[in-house]
Amino acid sequence: MKMNPAQQEAVDFISGPCLVLAGAGSGKTRVITTKIAYLVRECGVPARNIAAVTFTNKAAREMKERVTQSLDKVEARGLKVSTFHTLGLNIIKSNVKALGLKPGFSLFDDKDTMSLLKDLTEVEFDGDKDQLKLLQSCISNWKNDLVLPEMLQKKASNPGEKAYAEYYQRYQDHLKAYNALDFDDLILLPTLLLKSNQTVREKIQRQIKYLLVDEYQDTNTSQYDLVKLLVGERSRFTVVGDDDQSIYSWRGAQPKNLQLLQEDFPQLRVIKLEQNYRSSRRILHSANILIQNNPHIFDKTLFSELAYGEPLRVIVAKNEDHEAERVVAELIAHKFMNNTQFKDYAILYRGNHQSRVFEKLLMSNRIPYKITGGMSFFGRTEIKDIMAYLRLLVNQDDDNALLRIINTPSRGIGRATLEKIGNFANEKRFNMFAATVDDDLRGVLGGQAYHAVANFGRWIVELSDNAVRGDTVAVVRDMIKSIGYEEWLYEQSATPKAAEMAMANISTLFKWITDMLKGTDTDAPMTLVEVVNRLILRDMMERGEDDSDGNQVQLMTLHASKGLEFPYVYMVGVEEGILPHQTSIDEDNVDEERRLAYVGITRAQRELTFSVARERRQYGEVIQPEPSRFLYELPTDDVVWEFQKPKKTAEEKKAVGAKGIANLRDLLNK
Repeated sequence: MKMNPAQQEAVDFISGPCLVLAGAGSGKTRVITTKIAYLVRECGVPARNIAAVTFTNKAAREMKERVTQSLDKVEARGLKVSTFHTLGLNIIKSNVKALGLKPGFSLFDDKDTMSLLKDLTEVEFDGDKDQLKLLQSCISNWKNDLVLPEMLQKKASNPGEKAYAEYYQRYQDHLKAYNALDFDDLILLPTLLLKSNQTVREKIQRQIKYLLVDEYQDTNTSQYDLVKLLVGERSRFTVVGDDDQSIYSWRGAQPKNLQLLQEDFPQLRVIKLEQNYRSSRRILHSANILIQNNPHIFDKTLFSELAYGEPLRVIVAKNEDHEAERVVAELIAHKFMNNTQFKDYAILYRGNHQSRVFEKLLMSNRIPYKITGGMSFFGRTEIKDIMAYLRLLVNQDDDNALLRIINTPSRGIGRATLEKIGNFANEKRFNMFAATVDDDLRGVLGGQAYHAVANFGRWIVELSDNAVRGDTVAVVRDMIKSIGYEEWLYEQSATPKAAEMAMANISTLFKWITDMLKGTDTDAPMTLVEVVNRLILRDMMERGEDDSDGNQVQLMTLHASKGLEFPYVYMVGVEEGILPHQTSIDEDNVDEERRLAYVGITRAQRELTFSVARERRQYGEVIQPEPSRFLYELPTDDVVWEFQKPKKTAEEKKAVGAKGIANLRDLLNK
């Protein structure tokens, strides 16, 4: 397909800083991938000197796949296409010494961070989840804003701020002792390193001669600073973004970074991609009218050369159960009448809790569906715990696994003990497991703590030895029993049912392990090392799986739908308090919710249906919500509310009936 003039200009301009304002469905990924090929083939920039950065592994993978369709293997060699965090991780790995880290550092995920903060604030917070979430969010925001604990302690003006600054300091001290980093450190550390170390900065700027950034409106302070440091004074870069699709302020994204670009790079070339290749003209017109209610940094109006298309519809249900019944019944009827596939349909909602009633109905109607962003089997806490035990059994160098399970279930090995073990391991220059079985540890820990740690170390060594020499299946079974995990689950879980389900998941994992160890008719028996590596790989594959694969109805939040498109979209629960969300109404941040509605509308290619309920259960009460203000902001001529719908004529009813019979005949003849 030939490029339109704006797309071509965005590809050809390489002599200075460039901002491509790419509206929804305007072919921005094509522009980025074509520009990479143009830089390599026409401008003589080696692929190894080009970096393209985006926000998700899936987006990075798709971009890389599309580039390799334009360039052969030799031309594409060394090209860096990754997420911001992967780019940061690679910079850290290349500069471990300069950052004062040991090689082989561990990475903490959100749950590891929460567990550490819970222990560090045991006395003050007593496990209060809301306070812990607030502290975790504050630390993340401080890191995104490049604020270190010592800076915060100087700025703190009241006892509350001072206390939080102290928790932040303690958290950082423990991470250092464990030779660990959290997710936000992957941007914070490279940014601070490039700011302070001219040698490293110049070296990386020589390596990256051209930088491309996708979804630029989602960058936070540290990511924007990192971009500026990577491009330096030569300013050879292209960033692609859309302020109308900035929906991540809750994780630090700042659409004002688009404005800052103009201030920091006065020669900035701004190119607007306004032709949409995805949606009908009616859907696009409605989206444009809606988003005009927001203030704009840059004005743009999307247009389409596709047909005007069907009116947008609003269906009204009695309550959330009736809403799901209506939507699923409409979907089944629409599929039958139009001879479509299940994968052509998406049900989009504001919050994950809204999916349950739709899941139940789709299951009972035997309709295949996929929840995007739903928790994978290997993402469950109980599976991660048992997998961490197995990882440590086969690889005692895995500090991350050790940190996860040394006190899960509790063995009386607290965070203070772990900090001492971490510091001792750093001094001795070996891993934390080696520290647990080292005789000199006796001089570092008190008697009780030492015995708990030493017993754990000996137990792992013994288990590991038995797994290699004896009945591996029995060893794994006994390990799960001997740690008392089931009893601990019943103590920790919110309900007995939750504990029961978690144990059922562990039984499933154990069956997989048993089958792989013993072998099946088709697969040879494996060692425990091979089994664990296979399961880790399966976990990675499951997390990286393409959510759109298979003939399934897609269920997802509006946030998760960004970047995707579907012929037929149902946006459900479009009511005040849900969309816009009540918190946003209370905090006077409705603009972002409107952008979220805009994202949802522009996912639809051919038809778009909204649903509202007259009653809805909320926190045990029945409320009567109002339809969302966003529905009333849409152009009235393009939206048909169910009760305003004109009655069908006899001829129209006859035509619909004939179409249904024809489809039924086709179905029976297959």
